[in-house]
Amino acid sequence: MNLRRDVFQAIADPTRRAILLLVASQAMTAGAIASNFDTARPTVSKHLQILTECELLKQEQNGREIYYNINAKNMKTVADFIEPFRQMWDDRFNALETIMKNYQSKK
Repeated sequence: MNLRRDVFQAIADPTRRAILLLVASQAMTAGAIASNFDTARPTVSKHLQILTECELLKQEQNGREIYYNINAKNMKTVADFIEPFRQMWDDRFNALETIMKNYQSKK
């Protein structure tokens, strides 16, 4: 049975979020990624597998090495989901700021 993993389940894990942050700026091999964690390499490999299955990471082979890159298109899915919440909180903070300025000007 081949179930595609959910993107939001994948990013719920702090190690996987840390991996995404690592590869956001440059492609890295599994070994280079694993060297940033105090866990066994097979554990990191499992995290990489999950992120790849969710298509948050892409694999590119260069000789004998496999490099992991961020898949910006699918990261946009996450950003699009979060955007309404960000906007809502921006609106609330702006309203609070207006209230606070009015309160201070009345003092």
